Formats: sequence, C-alpha cells, structure tokens
Amino acid sequence: MKVAILSQGCAANFGDGEQLARLFETRGVETSFELGGATHVCVNACTVKGESSAIALLNKIRSEVREPKLLMLGCVTGKLENFLSETFKDASVSNLQTLRSNPEFLDEWLSGETFKHGEAEPEVRSFVPGSRRVSRHIGIINISDGCLDACTFCSTRFSKGRHRSAPPEQIIDEASRAVSQGCKELWLTGQDSSCYGFDLGTNLARLAQRLLTAVKGDYKIRLGMGNPRHLKAYEAELLETYQDDRVYKFIHLPLQSGSDKVLKAMGRRHSARTFLDLGLKFRERFPYFTLSTDMIVGFPGETDEDFKQTCEALTCAKPEICNITRFVPRPGTPAEKFPEQIPGKEKHRRSAELSALYHALALKSNGERIGETETVLTEKPGNRKGTYIAHDEAYRTVALRGNFEPGQTLKVKIIGAETFALLGEVTRAESGT
Repeated sequence: MKVAILSQGCAANFGDGEQLARLFETRGVETSFELGGATHVCVNACTVKGESSAIALLNKIRSEVREPKLLMLGCVTGKLENFLSETFKDASVSNLQTLRSNPEFLDEWLSGETFKHGEAEPEVRSFVPGSRRVSRHIGIINISDGCLDACTFCSTRFSKGRHRSAPPEQIIDEASRAVSQGCKELWLTGQDSSCYGFDLGTNLARLAQRLLTAVKGDYKIRLGMGNPRHLKAYEAELLETYQDDRVYKFIHLPLQSGSDKVLKAMGRRHSARTFLDLGLKFRERFPYFTLSTDMIVGFPGETDEDFKQTCEALTCAKPEICNITRFVPRPGTPAEKFPEQIPGKEKHRRSAELSALYHALALKSNGERIGETETVLTEKPGNRKGTYIAHDEAYRTVALRGNFEPGQTLKVKIIGAETFALLGEVTRAESGT
C-alpha cells in the first residue's frame, strides 16, 4: 500500500499536503508526493481559477493508476464533486481539519470505506510533528486558515471558512523543528497571511519578529500573501521586520484592479492608492525589492476607463511578478449573477494588453540587475534541460547552468535577464546541504 499526495495551487495547499503525509506516516503508511507506484491517491485541489486544472489532474490519475482509491481535499467546489461522482467510483471528500481531529477516518478510507465530509467546524490550527516535506530544504508553515474577507468573485472562502490563527508558540516550535532538520527556507503561509493574529491580539510582523528571535540558525523567511488593507494596519512594524537579513525582500500584495469602482464591486475593501502607497514605502526602504501582485481583467461592469486605470496602476507600481487572470464566474459567488458581464473576446484583448505591459516592465526591472553579484539559495531543477533554479535576497528567480543540490548557497553574477528570471553564472559556492 502506497499513498500519493498531490497538491495544487498555493503554498498553503502544499503545506496541508505535508501535514497529511505526516498523519499517514504516524499510522505506518508509506507516502509519496509523486504518483508513481501509488495504490491510493489524495488530491489537494485548487479551484481558484476554475476546475480545469483539478479535472486534468484527476484524468491523469485515472489514466495512470488502475482503479485508484481517491480522497479529495482542498478547495472542492460542487462542480468538482459532480465530476468525481461521475468519473470515480467510491471517491471520498474530506478536509484536513476533520482528518486531523479524527485520524481514524484515514484507517477507514484505507480499508475501503467511502465518506463525504462537509465543511469542518473551525479549529485552532495545529501541526503534526515529522519531517515529510515536498522539498527537504523548505519548511512550509501554515500559520492560519480561512479568510476575513468576502470577495464577490472568490469561492475559496466557501471551503476554507472563517479565519483562525495558529498559536505563535506552535508556529515557533514548528519553525525550530524545520530548521533543526536542515530547512534553509521557512514559508509562513495561509489563505491571507496578513490577517494572522487578528483573532489572538497580535499580527504577522510580531509573529515574524518573535520567530527570528527564538529560532537560531541559517535560514530565510518568506512571508505569504497579504491583503493591502490588513497590512496597512501595521505597516511600520512590518517594514521594521523586513530589516532583518533573514527575511526575503519580497511581498505579495494582490491589487486585482486599478479602478476603485471595480474594487468596490469585487468586495475588496482597499483602494488602488492603498496598494500603491504600500508598494512605494517598501521600495523606498529597500532599494532592491520584489513586488508581486494579482490582477483580474474583465470583471462585470469593467469599462474601458476602468481598464485604463488598471494599466496606469500597473505602470506606477512596476511589479516584478504579476499574475493576470481573466474573470471567470465561480458558481455560488455573487459575481456570477452580476449584470454587464464582459464578452470573452474583450476579456482576452484586455488580458493580452495588460500582459504585454507587465512583460515590458518586468524585463526592464530584471535587466537593471545585469552585472550585479548576488547570493542565491538553490531550489530545484529548471524546466529547461541543464538548468537549476535559485532565489536571491529579493526572492527573484535566478536560472543557473549546471546541476546542484537544493539548499546550496552560491555567489553568482547576473549575466542576463528575462521577464520571469535573472540569468546567473556561479562564481563561488559558499555552503551546501
């Protein structure tokens, strides 16, 4: 018996996959994060952009595993459940909260039983001790679950529920365990990391400061995605936290639209100016910094003027990373029934125009690094044969020629630039795994 645990989407989903693997291993069950040789398969689905990627993965499983026993977790929509019932015999649906509280359900599933658990009651986040990780040098630490907002386009909140934070002491223990096991990176993540601690009388900046003080060792912290309106509440503390060399000079601030009218329709309770001011303050404090954002084009009611404001906001912010999505109505969300839906052809046109603008901005920003010497941490083989992916102090992707081990610290010279990566040449290896 071998259980494959396959995760999609955000770092929080991958963190849940690692926790699930540890639950199985406490019960003496072999697990893998790859499909090969599996008799049972658990899928942490991501449907934030629709069900297509999850359905594609399920079809791959069906083609490669004979009569697989399937357990579905993650962001599972009604449409995805319908596909499961039509395609997989006796597929089970659950969530990590339920399985963590009732691990005997895993024994039942392994023995052939089928169940469908609805949304679990919110609980205090806890961690399963162990060393099962997708990447042995990265410690993914889910500091919270759920969301405090109610964006009109989002279905993720239906499956994740209201926001709840893990106690700081448990997070620090998990971080200490990860570093002692050789992790060089700690990813503090959640559906909206910026809300961390609001239910405990603290915040993300204070958590990171406590962790940096308590956990000794050679590691870097990457802070997860944050809603601009929440981060604004403690921006001074957050800027101070980023002064520590162990914190990647990287922030993920989803803007979604440069039009305040569209932001209001989306249920986003920040303005474009809030986003731009935050980005500017980080760039003023840290000359070398990476700003990541998300944009949605073609939201219902988005006019040519609204789209123009989005282009202007992108030009002003100059994000090095920008995830551009064409609006897709998610079943059960308010935006599904909004009037003035934008035709598909127009959404594609706007997406192409915004993408071209972003590519030009990102290429210019990365091009300014050519000739610089950077210290990078290696992560994994690249998609191009003979390349390896690393990240520098601002968490920008650096593509290297050659074969390395994950978790190596290297000195590199930047010799070229692309939209999505810097091209580096190794000058010295400082440390290895």
